[in-house]
Amino acid sequence: MAEIGSLVLLRPSWLLALPAIALLAFVALRRARGLGAWERAVDPVLMRAMERFGRVVPGRGRRLVVPIAIAALIALALSGPARRIEDPETFRNLDGIVVAIDLSRSIVEGEGLADAQAAAQLVLQRAAGRPVAMIVYAGEAYVASAFTSDATALSPLIALFDGEVVPNPGSRTDRALALASRMFREANVLKGDVVLVTDGDNLAPEAFETARDLAGRGIHVDAFLVRPSAKSGDMPPPDAQSLERLTGEGAGSFGEARDPAALADAIGGRAASDLAKGDTAALFFADFGRYLLVLALIPALLLFRKAH
Repeated sequence: MAEIGSLVLLRPSWLLALPAIALLAFVALRRARGLGAWERAVDPVLMRAMERFGRVVPGRGRRLVVPIAIAALIALALSGPARRIEDPETFRNLDGIVVAIDLSRSIVEGEGLADAQAAAQLVLQRAAGRPVAMIVYAGEAYVASAFTSDATALSPLIALFDGEVVPNPGSRTDRALALASRMFREANVLKGDVVLVTDGDNLAPEAFETARDLAGRGIHVDAFLVRPSAKSGDMPPPDAQSLERLTGEGAGSFGEARDPAALADAIGGRAASDLAKGDTAALFFADFGRYLLVLALIPALLLFRKAH
């Protein structure tokens, strides 16, 4: 798949047929304008004399123009020019997002909560109609919101998050991933993203196992690393290396909560590109190739003209 401005080519490899068609057209037209084997069989002087008397009329290749045009239109049609459908209501069970926000002490007291909230808000803004659910966690994980197609309705909820929301001390990302996995299964959402907003503290082996399981089901595990603004001697530093390894196990992407735009864009644009590889591609794109095939029928009708 390739993007050209607002258009998407679902099968761009078919464009390679255009140079081949152009080369064949050049050779065919050149031969059609000549006299073929007669030019080698007849004496050149005699041939020129016959041309002067009008006994020999070289071809013009007009009959080849129509088949060439048809072949070019068919190649363009097969390349799959399409437009992405931005907000498909009927696709709610095909792809979803679960945002899991770490509200542990290291995030809240380290003054990284504002960055975490901003990153989560940006993911909601770039959701592009995908259903979104939300989890908050520390020593335990809880559902803050079930899947909803109105992602903007979750924005006020994010603004209320603080250190008192989750009563359990600790940082159990593995439990957040397990809860997200269960939410996808119970909601019958086929693919999607689990977006972790955390400092990567205390990543248990179970977290990596769950990430691999989610990736095997077509669900990416992405992560925004939250870096503390304030330092405290008893708080662990952010573990970027382990968090990035977790996203690698989960076939996802890694980014910084302080600069969330790149990762938010990647998550927002991932749904259609992933599903385009499967049988559901036709649901995510308005394919204009069929109209080019209809257009190719117009010159095809000229092939049925009766010769005079």
